Amino acid sequence: MSAPNAPSLTDRSSLARAITLIESTREDHQREAQELLTSLLPKTGNSIRIGITGVPGVGKSTFIESFGMHVLERGHKVAVLAIDPSSSKTGGSILGDKTRMGRLSQDERAYIRPSPTSGQLGGVARRTREAMLLCEAAGYDVIIVETVGVGQSEIEVADMVDMFMLLLLPGSGDELQGIKKGIVELADMLVVNKADGDLIAQAKRVRADYSAALRMLHPTSQHWQPKVVTCSALNEQGIDEVWKSAEEFKSVMSENGELTRRRAGQAQKWMWKEIRERLLTRFGSHAGVAARIEATQAQVAAGELAPTSAATSLIDIFFGENTGK
Repeated sequence: MSAPNAPSLTDRSSLARAITLIESTREDHQREAQELLTSLLPKTGNSIRIGITGVPGVGKSTFIESFGMHVLERGHKVAVLAIDPSSSKTGGSILGDKTRMGRLSQDERAYIRPSPTSGQLGGVARRTREAMLLCEAAGYDVIIVETVGVGQSEIEVADMVDMFMLLLLPGSGDELQGIKKGIVELADMLVVNKADGDLIAQAKRVRADYSAALRMLHPTSQHWQPKVVTCSALNEQGIDEVWKSAEEFKSVMSENGELTRRRAGQAQKWMWKEIRERLLTRFGSHAGVAARIEATQAQVAAGELAPTSAATSLIDIFFGENTGK
């Protein structure tokens, strides 16, 4: 099917409706969403995609608002996709980002979209990648994806953005901040926030410590050595250095072609992720599988059937009935 003429996402309300469409689980909405995305692809890719994470209390919302306002003043348009943890009891979402980023949300040049995870592994909304493309098609050239800062979310976000930014507190040591070494290795930039008042000296020490540690870690790119900078998002100090480093990152990665290669690899991983998720969804909703799955699970739990044999039998039912056997 040929893609329809690309619609114009000229305002925040039309963009919001488009993202709501791609987040819908209805089959007809999903078909419309895929046609929409296909038609808009030529308008995408002209942004820098930045993932931001950090432990609770590091000041992510304050930093993102300060950083976003700084970028707006330099003639850019900013979209923030803030991943909200969904309620485990009601499936609802906190959706408090527009309250936490009051100034940014009121600026017409910015767009903030709190997206519930709906139980998605790692705290990353399933349709965040599509939402990024829609924001780009709407003219936003700085896309920020904020993680909930737990579990698998950092790895998920790092694999969908150009630059991964880790916010740190003016403390010392990974154990104190609850940061795993693997997360530090993913980062293209480390930002020590809250570098103000009595914490300035501590922030400088953290910057020096992490700068030394990064030299012993294998960087994510041979063309870019991760930087450590300090800032006070509350006082809007040091934000310019963060933005200049982000601009430098994009320039360096674009010039050597790595940005294009990184995005191509991410797109391929995204495709296979979609294949796995869609196959699993169809598998679970298949009538033959549904009729046998509870009994099969009970046999596995009772030790009467090996998990491998159980999986094979259910897969045989799925493919056998789908091929007319």
